[in-house]
This record gives sequence, C-alpha cells and structure tokens, in this order.
Amino acid sequence: MSTKNKSAQRGRPVVGTSARQARLAARAARAAAGGSIGRGRPASGDSARQRKLAERAAKIAAGEVIKRGAPKKVKPETAQA
Repeated sequence: MSTKNKSAQRGRPVVGTSARQARLAARAARAAAGGSIGRGRPASGDSARQRKLAERAAKIAAGEVIKRGAPKKVKPETAQA
C-alpha cells in the first residue's frame, strides 16, 4: 500500500479572467471591507413572518419571558359513569 501524496492539481482548472471569478473576488472584497455580501433571497419587510419576528424581538427587548413551543393541551374532563 502506497501513502504518497500526489502533487498534481486535480479537477478543472480555474480561469482567473472569468465572470464568476470576478464576482467571487468582488464579494470577497466587500466582505473584507465589512460590507454586505448579499447571499440568499432578501426578506420582505412587510411579510407576516417578518412582522411576527419583529414582535418577538420587541418582547425580548422589553424583558418578557418567551416560552418555546406550543402551549400545553388542555384535556377535557370526562364524566365517570
């Protein structure tokens, strides 16, 4: 069994002048400067989910205790015959 490391480059070669490499370099420069890199789909500020998250953040900022999960189910009393 051989444990030699192969030194040849594997995979497809990188073309430094491609549009993708320019985009990646621009993104890396923005990230290094502390700017926004804009990954993913932007959230709509007026969606129901964003309103719910804003309300939750306001409650946390006000010092309210937020319980996780669904509330306990109330079991109806059954009459014993």
